[in-house]
Amino acid sequence: MAIDILNWKILKALQKNARQANTEIGRQVGVSSPAVSERIKKMEDSGVIEGYVTLVSPYEAGYQFKAIITLRAFMGKLKPFLEIVKTYDEVLNCYRITGNENIVMEVVLKNQKHLESFIDQLIVFGETKTQIVLSQVVKNKELKPLK
Repeated sequence: MAIDILNWKILKALQKNARQANTEIGRQVGVSSPAVSERIKKMEDSGVIEGYVTLVSPYEAGYQFKAIITLRAFMGKLKPFLEIVKTYDEVLNCYRITGNENIVMEVVLKNQKHLESFIDQLIVFGETKTQIVLSQVVKNKELKPLK
């Protein structure tokens, strides 16, 4: 689906606040509420809009650590890891990447003991490197049109 200027304006409004009414988005972008609804539906159906989420603060939910863990899989262990990683509650995001490591994960952990036991689960699949996140500098930045 080609994303025209009006769709980008709608996407910008939704990325700032996906809970705002279509009438409010229509006011912001200069079209009617039904036109906004129709465009949103088309973008959802085509996969441009993948979904809507509620962002939860891990710290406020009781997690003390957020970490970035990379994994360099042992020979023959990557495919099994790609299946099991989906079952780990600690993993918020997981990416298969190029380079020396195969995997990058963003994880949340209750405490140091939890980190240690989680790493113990991972090391059967490969070498890990862990970095503790101190703060988030950029958070959920809006996607903008290609130039």
